Amino acid sequence: SELPLSVLLLIILCRNTPRPSKSVAFTPLRFSVEPTDTLAVRGLPAVLNCSVAGGEAAVARVEWRKDGTFLNLAADERRRLLPGGSLFIGAVVHSKHNRPDEGVYQCTATLDSLGSISSRTARLTVAGVPRFSGQPEAVSVHAGGSEVLNCEVSAELGPFAHWERAGVAVEMDGRLVQLPNGALVISEASSADAGPYRCVIEGLGPLKASEDVQLHVLPGAGLEERLEVLLGPVSLAKPVGETVLLPCVVKGSPVPTIGWMRNAKAVDQRISVIGGGVLRIANLTSEDSGTYSCRADNSNESVETQAKLTVLVPPQFLKKPSNIYAHEAMDIIFECNVTGFPAPTVKWVKNGDAVIPSDYFKINQHDLQVLGLVKSDEGFYQCMAENEAGNIQAGAQLIILEQASGPGERPGPAPTAPRDLVASLVSTRFIKLTWRLPAELHGENLTYSVFHSLHGSSRERVENTTAPGEMQVTIQNLMPDTKYTFRVVASNRNGLGESSPPLTVATQPEVQVPGPAPNLQAASITSTSVTLTWERPLTGNGEIHTYKLYYSEKGQDTEQDLDVAGLSYTMTGLKKFTEYSFRMVAYNKHGPGVSTEDLLIQTLSDVPSAAPQNVSLEVQNSKSIMIRWQPPPPGTLNGELTAYKIRYRKSGRRGEAAEVMTTQLSQLIDGLDSGAEYSFRLSASTTNGTGPATEWLTAETFESDLDESQVPGMPSSLHVRPLVNSIVVSWTPPENQYIVVRGYSIAYGIGSPHAQTIKVDYKQRYYSIDNLDPSSHYVITLKAFNNMGEGIPVYESAITRSQSDPIDPEIDLFELFHHPPHTPAPDPSPMLPPVGVQASVVSHDAIKVSWADNSLPKNQKITDSRYYTIRWKTNIPANTKYKVANATTLTHTVANLKANTLYEFSVMVTKGRRTSTWSMTAHGTTFETLPTSAPKDVTVVSKEGRPRTININWQPPSEANGKITGYIIYYSTDVNAEVHDWVVEPVMGNRLTHQIQELTLDTTYYFKIQARNSKGMGPLSDTVQFRTPKGNQSVLANGTSGRSTLPDHGFGSSLDKPGITGSHENHILVIVIIVSVGVFTIVAVVVGAVLCTRRSNSQQKKKRAACKSTNGSHKSKSTSKDLKPPDLWIHHERVEMKPIDKSPEPNLVMTETPIPRNTQEPSGEPPRPTHRHEVEESVSTLAGRRGVRPKIMMPFDPQPPQPVISAHPIHSLDHLHHHHHHHYHPPPRGYLHHQISLRAPATPSTPVPYVDRAPSSESVRTQPPAPQPPSAAELQQSEAVIKEEDPPSYKPPSAHVHPSHPMKSFAVPTVSVSAHNPPSSALPCTPLLAQPVPGVKTASIGTLGRARAPVAVTVPSAPDSAYETDELSEEMAHLEGLMKDLNAITTA
Repeated sequence: SELPLSVLLLIILCRNTPRPSKSVAFTPLRFSVEPTDTLAVRGLPAVLNCSVAGGEAAVARVEWRKDGTFLNLAADERRRLLPGGSLFIGAVVHSKHNRPDEGVYQCTATLDSLGSISSRTARLTVAGVPRFSGQPEAVSVHAGGSEVLNCEVSAELGPFAHWERAGVAVEMDGRLVQLPNGALVISEASSADAGPYRCVIEGLGPLKASEDVQLHVLPGAGLEERLEVLLGPVSLAKPVGETVLLPCVVKGSPVPTIGWMRNAKAVDQRISVIGGGVLRIANLTSEDSGTYSCRADNSNESVETQAKLTVLVPPQFLKKPSNIYAHEAMDIIFECNVTGFPAPTVKWVKNGDAVIPSDYFKINQHDLQVLGLVKSDEGFYQCMAENEAGNIQAGAQLIILEQASGPGERPGPAPTAPRDLVASLVSTRFIKLTWRLPAELHGENLTYSVFHSLHGSSRERVENTTAPGEMQVTIQNLMPDTKYTFRVVASNRNGLGESSPPLTVATQPEVQVPGPAPNLQAASITSTSVTLTWERPLTGNGEIHTYKLYYSEKGQDTEQDLDVAGLSYTMTGLKKFTEYSFRMVAYNKHGPGVSTEDLLIQTLSDVPSAAPQNVSLEVQNSKSIMIRWQPPPPGTLNGELTAYKIRYRKSGRRGEAAEVMTTQLSQLIDGLDSGAEYSFRLSASTTNGTGPATEWLTAETFESDLDESQVPGMPSSLHVRPLVNSIVVSWTPPENQYIVVRGYSIAYGIGSPHAQTIKVDYKQRYYSIDNLDPSSHYVITLKAFNNMGEGIPVYESAITRSQSDPIDPEIDLFELFHHPPHTPAPDPSPMLPPVGVQASVVSHDAIKVSWADNSLPKNQKITDSRYYTIRWKTNIPANTKYKVANATTLTHTVANLKANTLYEFSVMVTKGRRTSTWSMTAHGTTFETLPTSAPKDVTVVSKEGRPRTININWQPPSEANGKITGYIIYYSTDVNAEVHDWVVEPVMGNRLTHQIQELTLDTTYYFKIQARNSKGMGPLSDTVQFRTPKGNQSVLANGTSGRSTLPDHGFGSSLDKPGITGSHENHILVIVIIVSVGVFTIVAVVVGAVLCTRRSNSQQKKKRAACKSTNGSHKSKSTSKDLKPPDLWIHHERVEMKPIDKSPEPNLVMTETPIPRNTQEPSGEPPRPTHRHEVEESVSTLAGRRGVRPKIMMPFDPQPPQPVISAHPIHSLDHLHHHHHHHYHPPPRGYLHHQISLRAPATPSTPVPYVDRAPSSESVRTQPPAPQPPSAAELQQSEAVIKEEDPPSYKPPSAHVHPSHPMKSFAVPTVSVSAHNPPSSALPCTPLLAQPVPGVKTASIGTLGRARAPVAVTVPSAPDSAYETDELSEEMAHLEGLMKDLNAITTA
């Protein structure tokens, strides 16, 4: 796209350019004659022609270069310049160690003050000293056969060699042919050809002859002789228009016939075969390129050989450079377009010196772009193209014109300078610039030109916007860590306007590694070798240390590499007829450079290297055998399959073998003898010949065929399975298996079986009748038939299911019916199933299955006609069908599987009419491979409140082929940029979202993603476009950080300003929350410290004394009174209980948990939920009036572990969806109403009865035993102690129970007892003897196994008003009664 932009700029700048005068006209300087490649003879003169034409030819100075260096002809005695400009060499000097005249020559013509031009190059080759590297050998040939006499000379001596027989030159005709290398081919030999032969080198001084060798011609009749290739074709490359001889000399008896093919097709008629088998192609064209195959065949065998012919096309100009006028500071382009094969390499020369690419001299494709012209750029520029077939040149002249003396009148005003030029994206090798409209446009359809130069340099380059009005451009191909200066100029129809202020930006630093090696090419030499060539990278810092060649076989995951030197390499040891991918990376002192693009090349084809596999023989009847097989293993066919060759013979007759050719994977061999054993072998063929054959496999035809003189019998069984719209039918064959069955006829219909009839093959044992009506009665008949007719039918009926029945899963008919019911047969003994089935993973798409056969000998050698059937499937998806294949060996490789997928395999064996059941299954998971699909559903959304941040989301690829280990996100503002120029964001793991920050506002970005697994990277997703939101100029002016700099605002200040998000209320709410949390934390810490200091031993003594005074008539019988019992604390505002430990320890305890008490008025108003701080507030008020809070401690007698119920505070049932195990929520004020229900009655005198409830699985671990009546002594083993002390620390719950019934946590039966009328007999208490948890107050509530009177407990509600002294006393009395009631409950 740079070409039309530069032309547009040229038109703008040259709009007012005056017509050039005659004094600055172009100078017609060119070559009329250029040197050509020459073969010189040592000691003889040689001339290289060169002639200059044009108006200034007479004054042009002609010079010569040899191997790039000018020759000093004035001081050279042997070489001199002829008047026309040609180079004359008096006597060519050439020896083994001194070759001064051999090399590459070039003619140069120079006009002083204007410049120079150079001719194309020409190679001077000197024929060496006549010598033979080896002597020919005596040979013998049968009459009518072919033979070769070799003349071993170097390539440059070949044209000077010829043959003599008995001292007389041999005349070449259609039967005798001399090849370019000097060898003599004799075909259709006769006695006249016998005699002495010698090879003679003539024309290079004295005659040089080889030793005489004798050719003997033997009689034609003789023994059979195997075919032998004496001289086959070799791959070669020749230019267009030349003549090529491809030899194919094959010796053998009987004499073979020779046939030629090109690319597996017959050769053209203009191509002739001479000398018995030599292919002659005259006047080569590019269409003659291809692979030529020579096939020699006689009645016994055939051989093939092949070679590749490459026709070279010399470079030709499609477009030559043109002369150009230009002004300084302009950009120009010299166009040059060439063609040829191989693709020519193009270089540019200015005044005879090579142009080195730089920031101001660019070679794009074949064109030369000169940027920011200066006066010294004037001169002659030449485009020189070269490939293996030759080289050409074409030139043009550049003249820099002086600027006009005056600017001239403009038709109107031009635009002012564009504003706010900024670099929105800076990389190592490109910078993206954006700007705003000029203040004064003075017209429409503005176009912009961006001038840029190295910082401090006066030589500017220019880039134009791609469309009128576009205010952004990306400057490419910059140098890393380099400062550049940019300015923008707008133009309208009146011309260029004012320039913007210059902007200096530095690209990001980058290690100076080499660029990609240009012109990487590959050519297949043989079926196992490839030659690669490349050129030195154009960019890079320092000397190239080495090249690393990466290559991989197509479809393989692993890539191999090797270090190479030089600019070419021949890779050997490759697989035949296989496509490979090559890429090249150059290394310098900084490390690896940029890789080239992948280059695909396929090796040449060859004969197959393996035989067909899984060959099986199936005896059809007494006259025919079916042979089936599969192609050779992948990678062994080595070419395109042309046919399979089947050779078979009757056992014991080795000499008589019939042959059948087919392209199918099965073949019926008929016309055989009854009861005879036959041997078969199979081979595959390509255009190159036939590959190796399989081992001989044997099978024996039946002694007699089955009887077809009568119709078959009735099928032995018929089963049906009705579905909604189909009926699955299965059956077994007739019992009399000596009668031929050709197939089965299935008839069905509603009420009658004559509506529809279907016929299936005799091998089939099941069929699905589809498209039926639901809830309908169908009658089905099945009959076996042969050529005599149909047999006796068997009837069955079925009613299809109704439409409302559940949908059936997809029926796998093979799975249902591959085990046919046993049918009596002449030989009912089944085969033993294979054993030891193993699945060995070979690759990501292949698994090798192996097994053993216990019915074979110990050596496991198969000597009969049995074959094995392998089936396999995967469980993903679940309804996958089985696939099957046959094999005649104990192994089979299953290919074309899915990567990273688990498969199951089983095997069965078949011998004649006997089969086995399926073996046990084996499993194997294929290896991982690269993802073959890209991430999908890529979306980009802007982050709310942060316009410079985006979230990119995606879904994993549908074909991951392994565990995804990460993703790579590419994004850029230029959708057409190279991938290595995009910004990269790696994402680790299998996350499906990523955040990208610091983007430029009001800019279009492009995103794409690729996934990776352990094997490498997958393909890139489609590009997704997203444009960031617009922002005001103040945001842009703050820099590239992407964050606005905002002043501090106090409470009450206005934040409603552009570019600022948020609200005043949100800030206040955040501050209130922070202050509240801090105050609450400080209060909690202070209260906790005070509570801890007020605990003392004296208080403990007072509590024990209070307990004794309350129960003065009862004495404690406890022997362990010093032990501190676990307690149950009950307050007006809280009831704290300890949840039961779930471990099977004997000490079952409950953790203290607060349970807020209902503090409503006695009016019975429903409880009102409130927040935690309200509860705390009421607690603080009450504590302040009372001083301390009473607690009730209920000790118990030690008992064996009993089932217990754990209570835990949870939210009411209306709020269950807010409850989580790891979060604690303060309970509401009405909490007790929903929980254990130790709540106050409607009136203080009205007791609340509690209904007995069976323990649930949530609360009771085991069912307790039936309670026993207590003794009098046991009734006295209790003691109640009322404790008064500070409230404990507030602990979160640690167990979860959801009671839904009053007193569920206690799980004891109760009766209604008024809280104001406690039982007449006091219940003494003793401390609990269980082990308490250290540092934690616990209460153990258990079933003691004694029958006690159940007592209901009521708790009066606390009034909302302040407590008076009488009210406090009354409240304490209620607590005393409550303690007694609880004592009775817990001991029950």
